[in-house]
Amino acid sequence: MTVSAPEGDDVVVRQAERADLLAILRIEKASFPQPWPYDAFEGFLGERGFLVAIEDDQVVGYVVSDVTPNHGRDIGHVKDIAVHPERRGDGVGSALLAHSLSVLAAQGATSVKLEVREGNAGARRLYRDFGFEGLRRIPGYYDDGEDAIIMVRSLE
Repeated sequence: MTVSAPEGDDVVVRQAERADLLAILRIEKASFPQPWPYDAFEGFLGERGFLVAIEDDQVVGYVVSDVTPNHGRDIGHVKDIAVHPERRGDGVGSALLAHSLSVLAAQGATSVKLEVREGNAGARRLYRDFGFEGLRRIPGYYDDGEDAIIMVRSLE
């Protein structure tokens, strides 16, 4: 899938490969106070929901998502999504999220959930733009004590 970012750059979204892992880890460390370790990403290799955004042969963002069976109404879960700090606001996150939602729907998910830091206004705005709604707050969800907002969206 190729999408045009607002300034006209072409961003290609494809499944993550082993060669992408170091770039993914660098973006993860630049994006989160408690980053996932290398082996967490390595464990998702080959999963349809582990996608990267590529621009000029460089990884500029990624998303990790999967589907969990739930009594006939499978639930998609966006586990991790991040964009290189220099590329935020350029449509990369939107491209990744749109492609991820398509992959989850194709795998049979009827709804999608995610957790987002209460203080991450930019991410919360992106998710609202994609139809996610706040479901509930989980106090102290993150290791640093920050609350998470659980957001959900129907795919039906």
